[in-house]
Amino acid sequence: MLALTGIPMFFLESSFGQFASLGPVAVWKAVPMLQGLGISMVFSSIFGTISYNCIIGYSLFYLFASFQSPLPWADCFSWWGADETCSRIPKEPLCNFTLDGKYFEIVNTTWLHSNNETCSNGSEIHVPYQSPSEQYWDKVVLQRSSSMDEMGEVVCHLVLYLLLAWVIVGAALSKGIKSSGKVVYFTATFPYVVLTVLLIRGLTLEGADKGIEFYIGSQSDFSKLADAEVWKDAATQIFFSTAVAVGGLTALSSYNKFHNDCYTDTIIVCVVNCATSVFAGFSIFSVLGHMAHVQDKPVSEVAQSGFGLAFIAYPEALVQLPWAPLWSILFFTMLITLGLDTQFANIETVVTSLLDQIPKFPRSKHLLLTISICLLFYLLGFLCVTQTGIYWINLIDHFCDGWGLIVAALLELLSLSWIYGINRFIKDIEMMIGEKNWLFWLWWRMCWLLITPSVLAAMLIWSLATFAPPTYGSIEYPVWATALGWCLIIFSNMWIPIVAIVRITQAEGSTLCQKISAACRSAPDWGPYLEQHRGERY
Repeated sequence: MLALTGIPMFFLESSFGQFASLGPVAVWKAVPMLQGLGISMVFSSIFGTISYNCIIGYSLFYLFASFQSPLPWADCFSWWGADETCSRIPKEPLCNFTLDGKYFEIVNTTWLHSNNETCSNGSEIHVPYQSPSEQYWDKVVLQRSSSMDEMGEVVCHLVLYLLLAWVIVGAALSKGIKSSGKVVYFTATFPYVVLTVLLIRGLTLEGADKGIEFYIGSQSDFSKLADAEVWKDAATQIFFSTAVAVGGLTALSSYNKFHNDCYTDTIIVCVVNCATSVFAGFSIFSVLGHMAHVQDKPVSEVAQSGFGLAFIAYPEALVQLPWAPLWSILFFTMLITLGLDTQFANIETVVTSLLDQIPKFPRSKHLLLTISICLLFYLLGFLCVTQTGIYWINLIDHFCDGWGLIVAALLELLSLSWIYGINRFIKDIEMMIGEKNWLFWLWWRMCWLLITPSVLAAMLIWSLATFAPPTYGSIEYPVWATALGWCLIIFSNMWIPIVAIVRITQAEGSTLCQKISAACRSAPDWGPYLEQHRGERY
């Protein structure tokens, strides 16, 4: 998926932004009818930014909680509200049964009766246990309600940590790309240091080989490559990690020098990015292997995905290490720096798009604009710091980071390859990186014209055909929440047909075909931003 979608899309978007030195909205002077596509990308980026900063807030909470020993989620401490269902090590059930479609286990030291259902020895029903890290996540960090229908209250400590997250982002972006570029020297390199330290420590632990074996070894199930869902998940991972189709690449590449080698950048960034993901897997699963060894469980039973891995499984594994607070501090500092990198790109996408639409906006007021945007997004994020906040974040992630991005990427490819013209686009790139032979461009032509659009179309169709309503663990979302998720996608993408209709209506021509043709024609001022780079073609 990296070769078929990630790298081709990365090269296309970074070249597009660098050529015109414009953000994701203004750059569509190339094909004015599709300027709504840039607006759609910006809104997708906004939705992701609002929810993603809440995750940085969670990480900040855990970071500050790590400055104590023992770690608060190391055991079922009453001071943070652990109840009878909390247990460090699950009790062995004497028997089990199903009642009203629910699974129950029977143990000999429990506290709850239910419908007089007992084993032959008179034992009582035990509510399924929760580990300390799981209860700490639900009861302390999230103060999570039982369903999305129960809004509950605003969680005060999350409001403060969300504010701190936005203050950090705003401070780093105070001087635009200049200040964030300096901060990124730390935030982009520090995770490698932490991952390396965690890997070295993890490999010295007993049971680490079990985790590695589970991650990439004889336990790997290659038959799953025949499962379309695996390919969809791989594509989603590539889209998210390379940040294609959300406008960030176009916005950041617009600050490149015109003759920057965006091709080499593409190969290095994409390959290193994926290699980092694989490398991180070794760091994570070596520690999870040790956790499985200590608890005498298969690795598959301790490994989780998504929020469960970052805030339940891995923190629980860290408490079993000597000097647990130190490893916890390093881990959550790493998560914060990774999250900040993403936020820098997302906010810069919004700021760049606004500045492109207001060319005469005084640069001296850039800080005021950045603060205003951060404050607005902070207020909009209040819904995500209520007791149902995690449900909202999961809903946005389920809908906005899926179909919307695939639709945007597909339209971007088709518009540049077939409407703007693949040969014209290649000549634009050669103005920046120099002429290349036909063999060099053969692969990129195949990807941009046929392979990548076909893969994206297949992914879109498969995703729609296999759609399942969102869930958070075993908790199902109400119908109104699923409908709201679809409304988010519609809101993000409705600008594409709206702007197209407006452009066609305003275009010159006596017939509809003439108007469409005129609306697709590049604007008179389209081309390299600086006069010295425009040459004879522009």
